[in-house]
Amino acid sequence: MTKETSIKLFESKQIRVYWDNEKEKWYFSIIDIIETLTGSQNPRRYWSDLKRKLVKEGYIELYENIVQLKLKAPDGKMRQTDCADTERLLRIIQSVPSPKAEPFKRWLAKVGYERIEETEDPEKAFDRAMETYLKKGYSKNWVNQRLKSIEVRKDLTNEWELRGVKKGLEYAILTDEITKAWAGITAKQYKNIKNLKKENLRDNMTNLELILNMLAETSTTEISKEQKPKTFKENKSVAHKGGSVAGNARKDLERKLGRSVISPLNANELGKRENKKIEDNE
Repeated sequence: MTKETSIKLFESKQIRVYWDNEKEKWYFSIIDIIETLTGSQNPRRYWSDLKRKLVKEGYIELYENIVQLKLKAPDGKMRQTDCADTERLLRIIQSVPSPKAEPFKRWLAKVGYERIEETEDPEKAFDRAMETYLKKGYSKNWVNQRLKSIEVRKDLTNEWELRGVKKGLEYAILTDEITKAWAGITAKQYKNIKNLKKENLRDNMTNLELILNMLAETSTTEISKEQKPKTFKENKSVAHKGGSVAGNARKDLERKLGRSVISPLNANELGKRENKKIEDNE
């Protein structure tokens, strides 16, 4: 089962979701749905009681079709969470007395439709990502760089998949190897410099940092295509070589600039800086 985990919004409420590429289905966190529909202070207890009630009413297949998936909890840790696909979720929603039930059904249909659209036309996914980043206050120039970095990253992970690298821990190890080679620090150290916790590091990079990171990942992809590594150790060596290409570029640029290109600015501070530039130009 390959997965794509993310956050979807319903009326400003966060809903954790999981996309199963193999089955081409969304799975939704039931706890998040319950909390959104009911406003319950203890959605886990509410779901536990509702689950027993549904089984008692004869809906045995409900329990059999609930899956537990690892989703990121509010504390940033990955925890097993009860999830349901759209069909089962609609059945659960029907049993929850809430005026939000109908708009929630329409929201589920919209989420599913958008995913189908993006599968048929990947450009739509980029358009939606562009809109989301712009709403968060990023500059258009930065967003263009960020979207390009997503494309570069996808090419790299496709290459890793072809070389037998396992998603999850092995991806993380190789990514860290690339980061150390180009930035001179680990991803964790990089996040500490930017005062980040669970936030995405790339979403908090400057344009220059994004460009160097893309150079590192593109170089790794191209070297991998040429060398065709067969073991994880060989893939790690390739990751270091690819990252070092950008690392050398960084060092050369820093010598000419007389300063580090590793910036302590995070997304919030980058947004403030962009807004100040706009105000200064008005």
